[in-house]
Amino acid sequence: MFKRFWVGAAAAAALVMVAGGAQAQQFFRIGTGGTAGTYYPVGGMIANAVSQPGKLVVTAQASNGSLANVTGIAGGAVESGFSQADVASWAYTGKGAFEGKPTITGLRMIANLYPESVHIVVRKGAGFKSVADLKGKRVALDEPGSGTLINARTILAAYGIKESDIKPEYIKPNQAGDKLKDGALDAFFFTGGSPAGAIAELASSGAGIELLPIDGPQADAIRKSDGFFAVDLIAEGTYKGVAATRTLAVGAQWVTSDKADANAVYEITKALFSDAGQKAMGAGHAKGKFITKENAVKGVGIPFHPGAERFYKEAGLLK
Repeated sequence: MFKRFWVGAAAAAALVMVAGGAQAQQFFRIGTGGTAGTYYPVGGMIANAVSQPGKLVVTAQASNGSLANVTGIAGGAVESGFSQADVASWAYTGKGAFEGKPTITGLRMIANLYPESVHIVVRKGAGFKSVADLKGKRVALDEPGSGTLINARTILAAYGIKESDIKPEYIKPNQAGDKLKDGALDAFFFTGGSPAGAIAELASSGAGIELLPIDGPQADAIRKSDGFFAVDLIAEGTYKGVAATRTLAVGAQWVTSDKADANAVYEITKALFSDAGQKAMGAGHAKGKFITKENAVKGVGIPFHPGAERFYKEAGLLK
């Protein structure tokens, strides 16, 4: 459905431009993530909800994830994108994954969206009880440019495992799921809103999976060193046959550039939190219920875009 919408929107906009109409439609792209993750369907859901035909066309496109999105925004490849809260803050401040790299001081916040759970998926009955058991195993960490890869390295390090201690693969969760099912992989990481499509599909296929917990002193150490992580629980039944699992979560955020048109960002933010927008969020994805104007201003580590800030001030959420 989303793909048809984006193609139709692009075709409609192209017709307007070709016809040289007095009011050419504005485009506003959202960099999301891989098609098997959570960013991609949520991006499509938001694009559908906030687009204004004949005026503003918002489209969602697949990407490698958080790191790729913030650098894409900085380079002008996209007008906006989804990012983990830690990655957005690091990009703005030059810390963490951006240590020693150029800062992206023009990065601005549209909205905090929902919590992203860290998933570590293993084959059921393979004997894995802890992250520490992954030493020497075949583990997929997601692609370069993803927030998952950054998180995976942090979590492995907290359990005393270096990347050289495992047999790493840098592939997306849908590919990792196929390899796990075929016995060619022992585990894979994925940070995203649950339920994540690739993991839900794998669990429903009868392959038999488990999620490794991230808790105890190691999780406490991660939360102490990275204030963007919070204690999380993936509830029983989120994935077929998978027990409740304690883990960590980080906020998913929608960010843009300080160069983005203020009126366009205001209209997008207003549409997202309108009655129609909120109804679409609640019906479109399990994480949609978290996308509220009250949550939008929480856990923010970079400045708001003036267009979004205008809306939140009108709503009484910012002074």
